[in-house]
Amino acid sequence: MYKISVIAGDGIGKEVIGSTIKVLKVLDLDLKFDYAEAGWDTFLKTGKSVPDETLDKIRSSDSCLAGAFTSPSKKVEGFQGAIRYMRRELNLFANLRPAKTRPVAGCLENVDMLMVRENTQGLYVERERRYDDVAIADAVVTKSASNRIARVALAQAQKRKKELAIIHKANVLPLTTGLFLDTAMEAAEDYPDVNTYDVIVDAAAMRLVKYPSSFDVLVTTNLFGDILSDLMAGLVGGLGLAPSANIGEQYAIFEPVHGSAPDIYGKGISNPTATILTAAMMLEHIGESEAAKRLDEVINKVLKTGPLTPDLGGKASTSEFTDAVINALK
Repeated sequence: MYKISVIAGDGIGKEVIGSTIKVLKVLDLDLKFDYAEAGWDTFLKTGKSVPDETLDKIRSSDSCLAGAFTSPSKKVEGFQGAIRYMRRELNLFANLRPAKTRPVAGCLENVDMLMVRENTQGLYVERERRYDDVAIADAVVTKSASNRIARVALAQAQKRKKELAIIHKANVLPLTTGLFLDTAMEAAEDYPDVNTYDVIVDAAAMRLVKYPSSFDVLVTTNLFGDILSDLMAGLVGGLGLAPSANIGEQYAIFEPVHGSAPDIYGKGISNPTATILTAAMMLEHIGESEAAKRLDEVINKVLKTGPLTPDLGGKASTSEFTDAVINALK
């Protein structure tokens, strides 16, 4: 039996998680779901975006599946972004974001990439201060964190095409991203079978748009990875198809890349594809590779034949799309 912590979160997280759990229950797997709370709604109710009980449930589970989380655009006293807080508390230092060609309109062909994003440092340490009209943010990059994320990326590259691109801005930020680049290149010496090379982040953005199939695995710092992985998702159909994983040495949280989408929450039209694909990543992580592969193939089948949700040009509701996936699995 696998114990899975489930956090719906905010907005459409509640809808796409519900759909995904229905899909997972169709698979012939012994999964026990343990529900927990986190997010903006939880903060408004309890004063904490992530209760201690939620962290305890994740620590006692085989994995965690999460929906989406809201973070206000302006600073709210006492509030910490739920997913960022959990990444730090559980040391989920590796963010894996694949981008793969899917049979939908606007998706480029022959794309199969993986972004490996450092998940705990950079500007995401949230150390900001303001002096009247001057605002300053600290970016933290350490050799130890750079080394461990580089080794995750190199190990992923070994399982794929044995190519790794280190994305950086060392020409302008030689102390921070320069340290990241140097450390990653040092780690690559232990992986001589992987073709490791570096690309400046702005050049990488252009190359992703013009020649996306030239990339296999990319590794970079927190902010660059956040931005470029959304760009990668845009090449293959959008955030509605973009899964991701937050992985550490002991724990893992799997969550789709998209946000809580309050503009469509409650309308019954949210697309659960990204969350279902995220669940497939989770199944792969816990050792259920065949089930993960089956889920990925079924999603492609439904995306090809329909019905599709409005974000993909269709008119199907969330439940209609979910039923189509379940029927294809059966």
